[in-house]
Amino acid sequence: MTQQTTWLDQLRDAQRRGDTAAEAEALSAAIRIDRGNIAAILAMAELQRRLQDDRAAATFYRLALGTAANVGSVPMSLHAGLERADQFLIASERAFADHLLGQLRNVGIDAATATPRVAEALRMLAGEQQVYLQQPSMFYFPGLAQRPFFHRADFDWVPALEAATGAIRDELLALIDNSSDRFGPYVTASPDRPPPNNPLLDKPDWGAAWLWKDGVVADGMEILCPAALAGLALAPQPVIPGRAPLALFSRLTPGTHIQPHYGMLNTRLICHLPLIVPEGCALRVGPETRSWREGELMIFDDSFEHEAWNRGTSDRTILLFEIWRPDIDADEREQLTRIFSAIDSYAEQ
Repeated sequence: MTQQTTWLDQLRDAQRRGDTAAEAEALSAAIRIDRGNIAAILAMAELQRRLQDDRAAATFYRLALGTAANVGSVPMSLHAGLERADQFLIASERAFADHLLGQLRNVGIDAATATPRVAEALRMLAGEQQVYLQQPSMFYFPGLAQRPFFHRADFDWVPALEAATGAIRDELLALIDNSSDRFGPYVTASPDRPPPNNPLLDKPDWGAAWLWKDGVVADGMEILCPAALAGLALAPQPVIPGRAPLALFSRLTPGTHIQPHYGMLNTRLICHLPLIVPEGCALRVGPETRSWREGELMIFDDSFEHEAWNRGTSDRTILLFEIWRPDIDADEREQLTRIFSAIDSYAEQ
């Protein structure tokens, strides 16, 4: 007699006798012997449902689904049970959210009265919002606030830069109209590296006209765009030889979608000064989506998952640059500059 037949026989015998304690014992033993026994895990979940312990049922259903996902391929006989598990968990999460929000409404707490952080925490607890965290692709600096967007009013240099929007826009238009087009594809491949897996590779849909690139002013831009460079000088840009400052006019053509991705560092913030923004353009950072407003700086942490799109009928163009995060002090900035320089010097060897 096989081990599987043994636990199944014990289970069926207990079910015929209506002995739920024996059922639970048989299933527990089967799961202890083989933690990948999806059939036994599902049967335990069903038993807990019959015993009206939905929280226990949910834990076993979740275990069954996780085990099946790790296995990859499961017998057809288990598919119906796994589908029931998925449906039960969805219903349970909705019931929990309804209970939670109902209880809170009874004591005067709802989306309208909660503080923004409490409201966001409730959305995540209720499963209405995904948890987004900093996930830089190259370098992570610990201890920084998990904050996708920053307020313009927190930066004393912003009003002066925004006041120059008209002059910077005029330089952009002159750059397009009166000289050779400085825009090239933003996403390009290095000749000695594998090409990035990006659908916008070498496409003009996401265009870049560089003002600062690799830590130096792009050729001729001091003559063509003096107002833009003067405005950028107001901001606390990182200065890292061969790397920063960086700044560019960033253009999205109609229908372009920059897919969700993460920036390289969480030590910086990305700034967008919107210059030409048609209807239908927006940026999502973490859980929040915002539309650009011409002349109003947008400041965000690009180490969160983010994406952008132009669903309008004409080009969207912004001035894009980076600044130090304000919660990184002068000593840390100096040390980080040396770290990034050391990283770059190794890459040059």
